[in-house]
Amino acid sequence: MPDLLSGLLVTIQATVLGYAIALALGLLIAMVRRAPFVGAIVHFLMEFIRTTPLVIQLVFVFALAPSTVSVFTIGVVVLGVHYAAYTAEVYRSGIEGVAKGQWEASKALSLPVSRTWGAIVLPQAIRKVIPALGNYLIAMFKDTPLLFAIGVVELLAMAQQVGSASFRYVEAFTMVGFLFLLVSIPSAIAIRRLEKRYAAV
Repeated sequence: MPDLLSGLLVTIQATVLGYAIALALGLLIAMVRRAPFVGAIVHFLMEFIRTTPLVIQLVFVFALAPSTVSVFTIGVVVLGVHYAAYTAEVYRSGIEGVAKGQWEASKALSLPVSRTWGAIVLPQAIRKVIPALGNYLIAMFKDTPLLFAIGVVELLAMAQQVGSASFRYVEAFTMVGFLFLLVSIPSAIAIRRLEKRYAAV
């Protein structure tokens, strides 16, 4: 169990750091996509990322990355960029959900672009999409075992090592499933509560 818990810690760290990248990059992508020409290029890149398997992206970047970059860093960045392609769409739906009159009022008041986004559009847009963003946090947590493909010793990889050392694979992988449930179920409950809370607003 101590070995598995150390693997779980790596899994949680990869999830949290990757999710932070996905949130920040996804928001930037959603904003850039509103630009006429650049938006079309970004949209194509995001579609490419969404339609190719995450494990292929991990292995591809791992093969190209310098040997000085750790496999953990590669895994976190690829996870973050991959899920940014999804969070960008969530942000985009929230931004498009802001009433057209809000944009027109901002122009009428001659507000700078930064204030329009920071004080009017984003506070309304992000509030609406918090539950959907939370769902991607759980999805990313469940995808972290794919980091095993590039040598990150997360929970699944640690279970493999424990099983190899003790020849007790069933117990090791059963505990992996239990630990994933232990983290995923409370997270899912918290997200459902957020959904109900913001649906009532």
